[in-house]
Amino acid sequence: MNIDYQLLSPELRRTAPLEQCDNLGFGQQRTDHIFLMDYKDGQWIAPRIVPYQALQLAPGAMALHYGQSVFEGAKAFLHQDNEIYTFRLDKNCQRLNVSASILSMPSVPEDMQMSAIRALLDVERLWMPRANGASMYIRPFLFATEDNLSVRASNSYTYAVMLSPSGSYYPKGMTTSLKLLISNTYHRAVSGGTGAAKAAGNYAASLRAQKQAASFSADQVLYLDASNTYLEEVGAMNHFHITKSGHLVIPEFTDTILKSITSQSILALAERLSEELGLKPIQQKIALTDFLDDIKSGEIIEAGGFGTAAVTASVGHYILENGEHYTVGNGEIGKHTLALHQFYSDMQQGRIKAPSGWLQKVATNAL
Repeated sequence: MNIDYQLLSPELRRTAPLEQCDNLGFGQQRTDHIFLMDYKDGQWIAPRIVPYQALQLAPGAMALHYGQSVFEGAKAFLHQDNEIYTFRLDKNCQRLNVSASILSMPSVPEDMQMSAIRALLDVERLWMPRANGASMYIRPFLFATEDNLSVRASNSYTYAVMLSPSGSYYPKGMTTSLKLLISNTYHRAVSGGTGAAKAAGNYAASLRAQKQAASFSADQVLYLDASNTYLEEVGAMNHFHITKSGHLVIPEFTDTILKSITSQSILALAERLSEELGLKPIQQKIALTDFLDDIKSGEIIEAGGFGTAAVTASVGHYILENGEHYTVGNGEIGKHTLALHQFYSDMQQGRIKAPSGWLQKVATNAL
């Protein structure tokens, strides 16, 4: 893929490394450039890196009317050798194409996605954050651009990648546990729908439930299946809990659950986690009644969520719509969750060995 580099003049670009800053926030910062590529007549054309700018979009663009829009979230890290490394980027590229297929959008070849992201990271090296726990958040997205009001799949699309130097997803990081509302009223997805896609519309639909959670002073929503029988996922994360026997239990993936790359990685690391942390990752269907009973009995000793943005988050409290409150353990972050967060973060940042191929160095190209 031959990328057209239309870069800002040197005096308008960042000229020094991003200052070490512990309050970057999440997703708030922007770098100097964005990658764009168009789909027309069945082909991906005009790959380019241009200054970060407002996009030109017709009022009749089909993404605005019929919601053909999907996205991804990945991360890159600055290691101690002062090189940039992506973490399991291939899995994000694969998942974007799964999402695209569900929304009847064209796939973006994985090699094109990888090349685009690495090229943009290389251009924006001086934007890499250096603070502990910080990363470069990578947001690829794909949306329909055809100017047409017929209800059908678009014939033209844009694939874009933007970057955001970021700190922790939750402002308090891993210093305090979260409270989740278990909602019987709202459901994230039903079987046969778009639940397994990282689709913009899924997140728009979740905002109403998030508002409800806020009314209960909860941080997020834990969704149930459409029958209100089984646990599914949290608004921005897959869910997990840890039992007294050391089982780390993740709800079974279905077509109503987005497969978190973090969850998939934890499952792939099962043997190593058992040896090094004494945790045994498994997947199973989790009935709400059993889950609540096991919290009350003390069988469940810790709980939390997995996701690219948050990595690992601790959940100390659950509240039902009738006001019933359940506290996991003493309500604070447990030692296993802390150890798991440290283990995974150390792997991402190159402090401990990752499985072959999970970390990929971004090559430096003379521009």
